[in-house]
Amino acid sequence: MKGSSDSSELIAGHATPAGTRRFAKRFASTYSPEFYRQLADGVSVSSIGMGTYLGDCDDAEDARYVTVLSAGVERGINLVDTAINYRCQRSERAVGRALQKILGDGLARRDELLVATKGGYIPLDREPPTTRELYDSYLRSEYFDRGIMTPSDVVNGGHSIAPTFIANQIDRSLHNLGVATIDIYYLHNPEQQCSALDASKFRARLAEAFRELESHVERGTIRSYGCATWNGFRQPAEAPGHLNLEEIVGIAHETVGPSHHLRFVQLPINLAMSEGVRSPTQTVGGKKVSLLEAAAELGVAVVASASLMQSQLSRGLPTALANAFPSLHTDAQRAIAFVRSLPLTSALVGMRSMNHLTENLGAAAPAIAS
Repeated sequence: MKGSSDSSELIAGHATPAGTRRFAKRFASTYSPEFYRQLADGVSVSSIGMGTYLGDCDDAEDARYVTVLSAGVERGINLVDTAINYRCQRSERAVGRALQKILGDGLARRDELLVATKGGYIPLDREPPTTRELYDSYLRSEYFDRGIMTPSDVVNGGHSIAPTFIANQIDRSLHNLGVATIDIYYLHNPEQQCSALDASKFRARLAEAFRELESHVERGTIRSYGCATWNGFRQPAEAPGHLNLEEIVGIAHETVGPSHHLRFVQLPINLAMSEGVRSPTQTVGGKKVSLLEAAAELGVAVVASASLMQSQLSRGLPTALANAFPSLHTDAQRAIAFVRSLPLTSALVGMRSMNHLTENLGAAAPAIAS
């Protein structure tokens, strides 16, 4: 497998309460105390996280990510989010190179950082194939012929949560990232399965995936898991592909028991995509509530993706919003501040340049000098 290394070379450890508190303490004079938010297990997370979705599949983009991710940690961000399919596995590998640099330069320790990734979409390798025939050949040689999954495990042309596929993806992600343990592992857009299968088959597949993920928690290759979605939690119950968080947590409970490690959900929350805050798309205990309310009731942490809606909210916002955030200087900062003002864990923002990093961190309130 390209990008892999011997397991003895993987960075040991994972985020811990003591480590993340140590990290946050170093920035006590930089940010106000609310910049870091505590998870149920005591781990402290920066309320701005670094995303790695955008960019070309080339070496120059990889190098930019390594530089900006390293600088982001140096400036107080301790959540890095990626996915194996982002940029044909290049984003995971860039995160891996950044982690080596961060630890090698003494910018942070492994127990101070949360590394999150996702699996579900079949990842390409370094660059997309130029024809459908080459893609089909890639699927056969890389997955079907090796017994990792069968064509019946795949829906919508390129998505699977089959246990053997998830196991393979976790192993690949560990080696791409160069770590022995992934802090948060998301099933990536499970609504792809929901929209292709009947309800009972979807529940069965999700239960099998959760059982597989719990086995990885037991062996220490992941610490927790969840669902990273695009539409599933935002759309109404009658829509195809709708996901109900109470049902999903219930499946984990039925499959594994009350000690399950389904701890996170990720979905777009921003000024233009505010359904997670304002729309009662969820039902908990028979009551219609928003996703944020459901997550709070069910003890699940929420991470917001697309905080700038892929840069579309970085300019041209209404004047009224500037008045609502008078201490901020740019629309990007105001859009991030809106997400950070919500009762959630972290606002993910794609950062591909030092200028973006500096501007985005400007959305955080500075520490008040005593």
